[in-house]
Amino acid sequence: MFLHFYLLINRQNQPTQPSLALSLSIYLYLFAGDITQKGYEKKRSKLIRAYVPHAGGMEGPMSHRAPLGPPSAARFHRRRTSGTRDERYRSDVHTEAVQAVLARHVERKVAVPMPSKRRSLVVQTSMDAYTPPDSSSGSEEEAGPGDDMSGMEHWMSRPSQLGPAHLGSTSSSVLVDAERRQRQRRAAGRLRWRTRTSQHLAHTHLAHTHLENHSAPPDVTGYSSDSSHSHTERHHMANMGTIARNTQKYGNAERMETGDGVPVSSRVSAKIQQLVNTLKQPRRPPLREFFVDDFDELLEVQQPDPNQPRPEGAEMMPVRGEALGVVTNWPPSLEAALQRWGTISPKAPCLTSLDTAGKPLYVLTYGKLWSRSIKLAYNILHKLGSKQEPMVRPGDRVALVFPNNDPVAFMVAFYGCLLAEVVPVPIEVPLSRKDAGSQQIGFLLGSCGVTVALTSDACHKGLPKSATGEIPQFKGWPKLLWFVTESKHLSKPPRDWFPHIKDANNDTAYIEYKTCKDGSVLGVTVTRIALLTHCQALTQSCSYTEAETIVNVLDFKKDVGLWHGILTSVMNMMHVISVPYSLMKVNPLSWIQKVCQYKGQVACVKSRDMHWALVAHKDQKDINLSSLRMLLVADGSNPWSISSCDAFLNVFQTKGLRGEVICPCASSPEALTVAIRRPVEDSSQPPGRGVLSMQGLSYGVVRVDTEERLSVLTVQDVGTVTPGGLVCVVKPEGVPQLCQTDEIGELCVCSIATGTSYYGLTGMTKNTFEVYPVSSSGGLISEYAFVRTGLLGFIGPGGLVFITGKMDGLIMVSGRRHNADDIVATALAVEPMKFVYRGRIAVFSVTVLRDERIVVVAEQRPDSTEEDSFQWMSRVLQAIDSIHGVGVFCLALVPANTLPKTPLGGIHLSEIKQLYLEGGLHPCNVLMCPHTCVTNLPKPRQKQPEIGPASVMVGNLVSGKRIAQASGRDLGQTDDNDQVMINKLDKTAGICLTMFFQFLFLSEVLQWRAQTTPDHVLYTLLSSRGAVSSSLTCLQLHKRAERVAALLMERGGLQEGDHVALVYPPGIDLIAAFYGCLYAGCVPITVRPPHPQNISTTLPTVKMIVEVSHSACVMTTAVICKLLRSKEATATVDIRNWPPVLDTDDLPKKKPPALYKPTNPDGLAYLDFSVSTTGMLAGVQMSHNAVGAFCRSVKLQCELYPSREVAICLDPYCGLGFVLWCLCSVYSGHQSILIPPVELESNPALWLLAVSQLRVRDTFCSYSVMELCTKGLGLQTEALKARGLDLSRVRACVVVAEERPRMSLTHSFSKLFKDLGLHPRSVSTAFGCRVNLAICLQVQTHTLTLHSGTSGPDPTTVYVDMRALRHDRVRLVERGSPHSLPLMESGKILPGVRIIIANPETKGPLGDSHLGEIWVHSAHNGSGYYSGYGEEVLQSDHFNSRLSFGDTQTVWARTGYLGFLRRTELTDANGERHDALFVVGALEEAMELRGMRYHPIDIETSVIRAHKSIMECAVFPWTNLLVVVVELEGSEQEALDLVPMVTKAVLEEHYLIVGVVVVTDIGVIPINSRGEKQRMHLRDGFLQDQLDPIYVAYNM
Repeated sequence: MFLHFYLLINRQNQPTQPSLALSLSIYLYLFAGDITQKGYEKKRSKLIRAYVPHAGGMEGPMSHRAPLGPPSAARFHRRRTSGTRDERYRSDVHTEAVQAVLARHVERKVAVPMPSKRRSLVVQTSMDAYTPPDSSSGSEEEAGPGDDMSGMEHWMSRPSQLGPAHLGSTSSSVLVDAERRQRQRRAAGRLRWRTRTSQHLAHTHLAHTHLENHSAPPDVTGYSSDSSHSHTERHHMANMGTIARNTQKYGNAERMETGDGVPVSSRVSAKIQQLVNTLKQPRRPPLREFFVDDFDELLEVQQPDPNQPRPEGAEMMPVRGEALGVVTNWPPSLEAALQRWGTISPKAPCLTSLDTAGKPLYVLTYGKLWSRSIKLAYNILHKLGSKQEPMVRPGDRVALVFPNNDPVAFMVAFYGCLLAEVVPVPIEVPLSRKDAGSQQIGFLLGSCGVTVALTSDACHKGLPKSATGEIPQFKGWPKLLWFVTESKHLSKPPRDWFPHIKDANNDTAYIEYKTCKDGSVLGVTVTRIALLTHCQALTQSCSYTEAETIVNVLDFKKDVGLWHGILTSVMNMMHVISVPYSLMKVNPLSWIQKVCQYKGQVACVKSRDMHWALVAHKDQKDINLSSLRMLLVADGSNPWSISSCDAFLNVFQTKGLRGEVICPCASSPEALTVAIRRPVEDSSQPPGRGVLSMQGLSYGVVRVDTEERLSVLTVQDVGTVTPGGLVCVVKPEGVPQLCQTDEIGELCVCSIATGTSYYGLTGMTKNTFEVYPVSSSGGLISEYAFVRTGLLGFIGPGGLVFITGKMDGLIMVSGRRHNADDIVATALAVEPMKFVYRGRIAVFSVTVLRDERIVVVAEQRPDSTEEDSFQWMSRVLQAIDSIHGVGVFCLALVPANTLPKTPLGGIHLSEIKQLYLEGGLHPCNVLMCPHTCVTNLPKPRQKQPEIGPASVMVGNLVSGKRIAQASGRDLGQTDDNDQVMINKLDKTAGICLTMFFQFLFLSEVLQWRAQTTPDHVLYTLLSSRGAVSSSLTCLQLHKRAERVAALLMERGGLQEGDHVALVYPPGIDLIAAFYGCLYAGCVPITVRPPHPQNISTTLPTVKMIVEVSHSACVMTTAVICKLLRSKEATATVDIRNWPPVLDTDDLPKKKPPALYKPTNPDGLAYLDFSVSTTGMLAGVQMSHNAVGAFCRSVKLQCELYPSREVAICLDPYCGLGFVLWCLCSVYSGHQSILIPPVELESNPALWLLAVSQLRVRDTFCSYSVMELCTKGLGLQTEALKARGLDLSRVRACVVVAEERPRMSLTHSFSKLFKDLGLHPRSVSTAFGCRVNLAICLQVQTHTLTLHSGTSGPDPTTVYVDMRALRHDRVRLVERGSPHSLPLMESGKILPGVRIIIANPETKGPLGDSHLGEIWVHSAHNGSGYYSGYGEEVLQSDHFNSRLSFGDTQTVWARTGYLGFLRRTELTDANGERHDALFVVGALEEAMELRGMRYHPIDIETSVIRAHKSIMECAVFPWTNLLVVVVELEGSEQEALDLVPMVTKAVLEEHYLIVGVVVVTDIGVIPINSRGEKQRMHLRDGFLQDQLDPIYVAYNM
């Protein structure tokens, strides 16, 4: 369909076929001519009939709003009185189209969860008007009779009947001051969470769950009250019932559960249900899913739509404007015109300025303008600087800094510069040093070499000044000399001095600044010949004559206001009435009143000014616009200005306004005036218009909307090309090739009356001002250069110019073009409009995942409620999606009057975008929709189950990849120290060497040491001040253990094999109690004592461990005994169900009759209870044989001898920390210096000072200790150095953990204390897990040497491709490569340990290029989980697994951690190549998303880098959603800034869409004693609404 098929009519009276006009009248004649109200209603109803619900079909939202067809006068009167819509972007048809779209969405209503916000963030929300948070996103008025309200909508209304305790975090703790609450949380610190990490364990199983069958989350797709527990779960919950009833929750929330454990009153759970339901619906367009057999992740490439419209017209021909007439009395230059009128008609009025009351403030005559300009020109050239060195010479640039209410001073200064032949650079007045865009203006002045700024006296006094009274140098500005232009400050020129007035030439006349889309400011140079020619062209186009009156509302410093109000007016001796912006704010009708008062013939306005006049118009009878022959609309190129023009004409037509006087124009800073509609005498000629398809426009094609009639754009012509100009339309991108007649492109102008360059920017000048369009055949259409205008549009019949948008407002999304102004108009068309301010909406695009995404930012009115604003935001998203066919990435509402402004009051788009990108907008409401607009995610990966483990193994062998397996050195060989000990035992006890080595029990070793070295110190406990609190020798420990054994036998009455819970603080008592249990034949279980300040959350965990372990008694100190019997403890747990509690502070003095002598080395030595990172409690059985092998392996690896000293700063309750604290010293005989980690909270330097003062070579710590030292001592290194802290003797600082090594933390620690002597290679890591407490441990690096003596990279660190890891592949990359992930090896494999990497699903061995589960075979593996409920099946899988292919005889233990082996170029002491083990993450924490495996730590690292205010982060999956919890360090007002930053970071780096973003206070993310995040515990708190979040955002 060619262009002339759907343009309505042209101004040249071209004939139109009657049949064509009849068939297209519904589209083309809706606004044409002067139609009656009845005809207008008829045409409009016919246009939207198909989209308006029938009366009987739905009485929905439209019936509650204004009727579809109100009378015209009433319609405009209602808009004037309410003032709720921006008429600049308004169109009746477009508004009703948007309403019709929203009506569709109401019919298929979707419940979208509303964000949760803490009360301190709510902006003036009334509790009376507050809607319960679990209500549906759609209002009740939106639900039609056919909507089913008995489902989710009815269920979600239930919390309002449950009482105030179930209303969620918004209604809980509302009276608590936010700052006081934050201080309390900071004071509690991490210790509070370490002590309460297991409070939820009363509701969970023991961790003897199969690794392949992760604990399935409750199904949020449906809620049921029927119980679905298994028999085992019922039995377990029956035993845990008391604890479950008394478990403390987060905050003030309580929990009501269905049978399957899903909280029915959970506010967050309800919103997740809403979000899940939303995501179930098909998205547009759907992502294709297919098999991917490798790890290459390629973003989906947007394929062109085969059905997209394409241009069909012929190639357009350049259009030439009318010839520029040569008038005999036209002056040869603008200065000559000023001279003529200043001497011939000196008293003729030139410019009248008004005050804020609308009264004339000053009338500048042409004589005054001429004389004052001469005076200023003389002073510029002769009074600045000295005679020998003047500051300003002809051709120099001078800044003009004048306010918008002082056009007289500006006009004098401008013409003074022209007469002095200097180049004026008009800029805005800087009101402060941080004005939006002011810095870029300063860069322009600096590049132009400006050293002098001309200003008025009043403006000079109003500029910000320093304490000394001097004007400070603004940010980015050059140093300026401020020169006041008032006559009283100027010297009178000599009588013989007269400016030299030359004819117009190619010298620069002035520089006009232009703000680009990115915020940069460019200076467009306009020559004197271009200036004169432009004035002549405007004079001819507008038919200007002498002594006419112009009312100018525009900015007189630039654009149309400068060209008409300052330049062309002087050429034609016209009188300008300048209406300042300050007066328009007070009296929007002031410009109309001045037209009436002065009988103005011409008025220069914008659509905004016409809209304001409509709002303020109140049946004023004294208005008469009959004198107006031309109403110049400066922003007529905006497609939505047509609505303001029509509305203004409709109202003021009765006041004498004629339709033909409205003259829109198109202009740009580069090309000046491109086109302008001429005022005509024939009023029967309607303007040219067309109703175009927005979908077609998005593809750059002009089409009538014949199918989707809602998405249309009505455009009007902006007249014909200016006289003397040649205009063509070229493709916006690439080679400037001519467009076809029905194709949208960029307008280019060839004329003398254009700008010539961007000052100082040669490259950009060539691309803009030196364009040579070519035809389809490749030939040039003209030998002269064209100038790009930055305007998008097409040329209609008769040479009419139609503008559809601007290049700066163009947003390219998935290959389609969208105009920012169109999207703003759609947002403003959504009813009701009482939530945001008119004209305060910013639309821009940001690059996310290699494509542009639309962001909408608006100012929210302070009187709008949270739910109303959210409803408006949801409807805006629906309207934009349906009208424009594009999704919005982010919609943000900010508080009123907070967006950056331009000097004239408009929004500063580039500053807003910069604030958004930096996370500094501080919005009060945010709605993210990544699911809708991000459609180019990588293809999901699907597993191929038909490929078995044998095929994988054969494939590895064929490709030359070795099977990933490694082992430590042999543990069976004895060293000299062991041989000496065995020989001594043989002499003293007469025990056979072979029998002793085979049946070595730890209790016997302690007895032997008490006999042979009784005074040797084994343990030294330090206090918080670093002093020795207590110590134990071999004999003292032996005797105390005997007394503990006597206590157990006499007072406890325990038998052999009974379990004893040891509830002690870290110290000597715990060690003595442990060996006392061994002496008595009992099985000890170490338990962390409850925290005195947090009994309600920590005591239930103690009680649960005691019950699950079937402890026959509890041993503890007198202080803890008193704590267990306190009122707080009694209120938390039932003390009557406790086993007997024994106080070891009062031990019997006599020895037991006999010490227990174990006979079975496979018997149970102790139980190791711990809480995993997923929040599961498990007890691992450790046999005597495993304990002996474990201690021997550590002794060999660490080279521990009785002469050595080791500092231990670990929690002694489980894992390697317990072994190092209690067992290794007795076995190896070395002295252990014990430093309780809790003491570092009061003295962070305690550990390092102890290591320095005691000259310790080896020390062990946890990540939490290392982090505490790094943060607490970061600014105290110099003070510590002065105190004598020296770490140069440290050989090994080993971090004990069950996770991937934290490289950033270890490197920060090494770098921080490097100046104190710590060698970077001394910091290493150890890795252990439940099934094997220590697999890797590195205490020395000098035994590893480079193979063949060659140099190479650091062997302990590799960089792998993060994308490959998601596909369980390992691909090494260079440091700094995209998507590279640094990994540090977890230490050297311990003696006696074998490792293999296996597939966790198929249990087949993998090659070294694969990521798999780490399996371990060792003598010190655990024997199995301890379970009191007969669930033995799980033990065979975790502790007794076999490979499905290859070596099927060896029994392995599954660690539950994913990792890989890499053979390095290093050799150990035996000359063998070193195999490094790299731990990637826990299998049970890994998230299966989109068919790929993600590790939480990787996503959390990206999130923490996203914003400076993110203190900590944790992620976890819930059904198909990714939930991100961030801790905010800063003001709560910054909480919503994190939502778009987090969403974008995860999308960019991991190709994942975040479903929920939760912003909390510091300290909410639970951390266990090892410094590991308890993510599943956090998930439970989130789903039960116990986190008390600051804000919860649900990404739609």
